[in-house]
Amino acid sequence: MTELHTERLLLRQWRDSDLDEWAALNADPEVREFFPTVLTREQSADSMARFRAGIEERGWGWWALEVRDTGEFIGVVGLDPVEDDLPFTGVETGWRLARSAWGHGYATEAALAALAYGFDTLELPEILAITATTNLRSQAVMRRLGMTHDPAENFDDPDVPPGPLRRSVLYRIKAQNRSNHPPARSTA
Repeated sequence: MTELHTERLLLRQWRDSDLDEWAALNADPEVREFFPTVLTREQSADSMARFRAGIEERGWGWWALEVRDTGEFIGVVGLDPVEDDLPFTGVETGWRLARSAWGHGYATEAALAALAYGFDTLELPEILAITATTNLRSQAVMRRLGMTHDPAENFDDPDVPPGPLRRSVLYRIKAQNRSNHPPARSTA
């Protein structure tokens, strides 16, 4: 199982003690603004169990994210194979952080570590990112990561009910086009 370390952050396996903060994060309507609904505690526990199992199975996935200096759990960042019902294939990166962690550059820092792992260790040729067309904050992070967007690849996410959140954007970054950011340190 791999952990990634950046200057300020730790991307790690999930702990039972993360559930309270994870459930609170997923119950926050502002954090879930670009998702169809907030999640119940049970739904958060189910997602945490899936994330934990993915990491146990592959050694990587949707890692729990904590601030190294304080040990504070602040969300999730990682890599995951794209779901089968989407109109493209590959591995995606993504993030979801507690509101208290917004505006500190944590999403970009952690996603850069995930990208470095995906390119350097997994030797992926490309990594994708997906969000609602209206989620401009996440799209700004995607651009900071060096990802690019082709409007012709916008799509309706089949996992999202009809409405304003269904239309989605796809961002891409190829291994040879990534910026030369220092890789995160990983431990197995």
